[in-house]
Amino acid sequence: MKNPQLNRLEQQVSATLQEGDVLFISIDAFLYKQVAKGTGSWCSHVGFAIKENNQWLVVESKVPVVSKTPLRKFLSRTCNGEVMVRRLKQPLTATEIEQLKQSADKLSATLPTTLYHLGFDFDSKRQFCSKFVHLVYKDALGIALGKAQTLEQLLQENPQASVRFWRCWFLGFIPWKRQTLTPASQINDPQLNTVFCTV
Repeated sequence: MKNPQLNRLEQQVSATLQEGDVLFISIDAFLYKQVAKGTGSWCSHVGFAIKENNQWLVVESKVPVVSKTPLRKFLSRTCNGEVMVRRLKQPLTATEIEQLKQSADKLSATLPTTLYHLGFDFDSKRQFCSKFVHLVYKDALGIALGKAQTLEQLLQENPQASVRFWRCWFLGFIPWKRQTLTPASQINDPQLNTVFCTV
């Protein structure tokens, strides 16, 4: 993305954001494109917004670890300026926002729980983007964003997914009963309203 386009996107998103908003982007990398294709969505990555020292940050589980990423850097990773901002229908209080931050810090505090899981195993101690957002909101607010499902269910629901790719990714054997949770299940979660979208 060229700087003028990124400048404009950053300004637009910043003007819209509230703490606790969930941000969805599409990362231009082969694995992430397969994630999007396999879930029938344009989106392949998710994090949520907080503000520290008057700067917007996106708390995200990414390779290799959970981090707080400046908003501009987060947006710079999306394809063609694709971004969506979604917000809980019930406004968050200052106390709830603080609870979100504390839960994120708690989940990010120690290895291996902060390491990214490239096998997308929901039951692992390690994180991946949508699982991290799900766990933080569940711990802080008692709200479950997105739904866990087995890889078998996910691929049955999305016949356009490349089973050949996932078989190769899992070294020849897809763990069909493995529970996972996708950004697509969160982007479609009825508990959220869309407040900004370029897609």
